Amino acid sequence: MTPHYTAVATANGREGRAVSSDGHLDIALATPQELGGSGNASNPEQLFAAGYAACFASALSAVGRHSGHDTSQVSVTAEVGIGGDAKTGFTLSVVLRIELPDDLHGPEGEKLVEHAHQVCPYSHATRGNIPVEMVIE
Repeated sequence: MTPHYTAVATANGREGRAVSSDGHLDIALATPQELGGSGNASNPEQLFAAGYAACFASALSAVGRHSGHDTSQVSVTAEVGIGGDAKTGFTLSVVLRIELPDDLHGPEGEKLVEHAHQVCPYSHATRGNIPVEMVIE
């Protein structure tokens, strides 16, 4: 695959910073309190959730446009959970909460969401690796 775009970012751990090569992203990182940290800054799971939500919403917009549906009012919330431990390994799980306009509820909306799940690069990356639940709201 030849990429259309490559994002580059550097981080120095959960208690530090993450910075993109172009400087647009420069964010403090901290381990969540639930994992024994201070929780005083963003964490990798939040960054993954934001990226997945944005990417899935974009994929849903693209498949909506392609099929003639107005998806301008779509909203996607990603919930990224982390579990496990250093001995057995850490794992992630994702719940995507997709808010569709009233006229897209039902089979047509479900079809669009499933199509978006097939074309979204984050969905491709997670498929078969971590559980991803989609909830249409």
